Amino acid sequence: MENGNSNNSDNIKEAIESADPYRGQGTTYLHTKTPIKNEERNDASNPTGAVVVPISLATTFKQSTPGEPTAINDPNSFGVGYEYSRTGNPTRGAFERAVAAAEKAKYCIAFSSGSAATSAIIHLLSPGDNVICVDDVYGGTQRYFRKIVNPCMDITFDFVDFHDETAVRSKLDVVGRENDGNEERERYDDHHRSTPSKKRRKNAPTKTKLLWLETPTNPTLKISNIQSIANLAHEYDECLLAVDNTFCSPYFQTPLEHGADIVVHSVTKYIGGHSDVVMGVVCTNNEELYKKLRFVQNGVGAVPSPFDCFFGSSWIKNLACADGGCCPERDGNCIIS
Repeated sequence: MENGNSNNSDNIKEAIESADPYRGQGTTYLHTKTPIKNEERNDASNPTGAVVVPISLATTFKQSTPGEPTAINDPNSFGVGYEYSRTGNPTRGAFERAVAAAEKAKYCIAFSSGSAATSAIIHLLSPGDNVICVDDVYGGTQRYFRKIVNPCMDITFDFVDFHDETAVRSKLDVVGRENDGNEERERYDDHHRSTPSKKRRKNAPTKTKLLWLETPTNPTLKISNIQSIANLAHEYDECLLAVDNTFCSPYFQTPLEHGADIVVHSVTKYIGGHSDVVMGVVCTNNEELYKKLRFVQNGVGAVPSPFDCFFGSSWIKNLACADGGCCPERDGNCIIS
């Protein structure tokens, strides 16, 4: 009997690997847990145990005591409970957890569009900051950066070919020298010139606070090395790397595992996949960034509807089938290398 069970387990494992050869991600998309009500946690958002995420349309949630949100123990509320649907919604929370699992992230914040997600990341910056952006960036992102953020927020942008890491580094250094020109900068320049890149000290001063990378780009599919760009960004003081992973999807690429600080998606494209949802997400492993982005999500209010989040939760379950069919011969490294 024991040998039979062992053989059966091997057969199941072989079948799973055959059906989903890319690290079991298809299973992850299907089985992000929806919390179930029990005696210890009697305020979870799924008391019935439904295997499909319920649509919660309530705008306001009852409080047993004024000022105390409902369901603070529900994982879909992320420990803060529910009081107003702009601040937190059970259906949205379930979708955010599903995308976080897919991107191998600790945190995910959902927005009403990919553009709204991009805007939330820009809200992390301050007037006078600089952003170095891939030159072949999505047209809507470039338009937002050039026509809205730059003239209205006094944030500057440089568009650079990220294939040429020397050009990116040169732009970072130039912006740094323009920033202060003080003795600290000069000491860093001396150290930078005389030290191999792997041993250079971090926290060099620079105005550039964000590198914005798409890989593959939309629409010309230009590829950049995420890990190399991340290493470059992190040599500089408070410089973050954001990767727009829309055109690759988390099925083929998880940029946080390769050094990115932030991942952004237009869910409208591959994660949604059925041309009936406009939505965006931002993922990160950094708790401080997560808190700031969650504050922006609530404060600006560009949140997706529960219906959109329900559709997104449904469509992400099919991501392995859809993307696996597009690239059945993928070897696991063709995108990031």
